[in-house]
Amino acid sequence: MRSLKITTVALLFALVLTSCSSVKVATDYDQNVNFNQYQTFAFFKPGIDKADISDLDKKRILRAIEAELQQKGLTKSDNPDMLVSIFTKTRENINIYNNNYAYGYGWGWHPWYWGSGYNTVSSTTEGTLYIDLIDADKKELVWQGMGTAALAREVDRKQERINEIVEEILEKYPPGRN
Repeated sequence: MRSLKITTVALLFALVLTSCSSVKVATDYDQNVNFNQYQTFAFFKPGIDKADISDLDKKRILRAIEAELQQKGLTKSDNPDMLVSIFTKTRENINIYNNNYAYGYGWGWHPWYWGSGYNTVSSTTEGTLYIDLIDADKKELVWQGMGTAALAREVDRKQERINEIVEEILEKYPPGRN
């Protein structure tokens, strides 16, 4: 019985670790756009200012986006080809696990030998980050990436988790090169 409980706890822990690391990504883009024309970028401040997150988290996200775009060969510029904006959403997920168990011996009902079980309640915050890439001349959206994932609660892990999410989203940019 005890080994069953330990195994169950280990499986739940592994599931939580696996689910925390996964990022669900979706992208969309204008198929008539030649993405090779975009060599420089800048952040679109009016759009970023509307993101409903702390200024510290905005800085973390923008650092991650800048690093990923530079890794793809784009350069940050005061006269950009492309503007980058973000939008965020969060929601709280509440998980309740009902762990009923019974113990005792033989046939029949012995109330002093039966356990009633216990419930485990946990919560995770799931965030969605939208990264919009806008043609700077036309002021038109040309590419959008969205990533949804569990967020890190610990300050020490926030930048690492944001880097993961941004990397997964921008892995799909530019379209057709994946």
